[in-house]
Amino acid sequence: MQAPSEDNQPELILLTESPYDTPLPHKALQDPEGLSAIGGDLSSTRLIHLYSKGFFPWFSDPDPILWWHPEQRCVLTPEQFHFSKSLRKAIKKDNWHFSVNKAFETVIGHCSSLRADKEGTWISEDIKTAYSELHRLGYAHSIEIWQDDTLVGGFYGVAMGRMFFGESMFSLVPNASKIALRTFCELAQKCDIELIDCQVESEHLLSLGAELMQRESFVDILQQLIPNTHTNSELIKLGQKTEKWAI
Repeated sequence: MQAPSEDNQPELILLTESPYDTPLPHKALQDPEGLSAIGGDLSSTRLIHLYSKGFFPWFSDPDPILWWHPEQRCVLTPEQFHFSKSLRKAIKKDNWHFSVNKAFETVIGHCSSLRADKEGTWISEDIKTAYSELHRLGYAHSIEIWQDDTLVGGFYGVAMGRMFFGESMFSLVPNASKIALRTFCELAQKCDIELIDCQVESEHLLSLGAELMQRESFVDILQQLIPNTHTNSELIKLGQKTEKWAI
């Protein structure tokens, strides 16, 4: 039996001060699965660079920053969203509206507090600050779902090229986060977003049409969908509008 190549041995690297340090995805650890690097910072330059290569930060205080690149990536093609009969009925039943980037900091705050109440949260104050800066730069966006003037659900993530990297979602009433994702899938097609990264699989996401993609295929498609790290101009234009739209 041939011994495995040292080039393919998993390794955890320590990021330097350079925001362009790039771990090798195929060298991510197998236990814990997908852990690739440790350290660095949450500067916008580093986040934009590492997102474009498929990495994302996920850690809890007081742990150091951990960077991940799972072997199997949970992704959703917008047109493959599973629009169930029960969700159609829920939309027709109530007076739902949506907006884009109208309440970014409130959305990330809800995502943080709801997770803290359940199992603890990785959305720390540092994370909030970092993604708020990405929002200011036009990379991070929020989708908000309203009932009348009450924010009841939504999610936020990072858009780059023809990719959207989903980060976290919340619901204060049943179905709100599902409606947010369904609404965004419709917007995504208009904004030339071809793939939504859901990061780690869950039964909930799979039931909505997400599927698993091998790391090698995910890296290849990122190169196609993110030829450069430009913002998504159409999504930014939507976010500049102040009105809410009926669903």
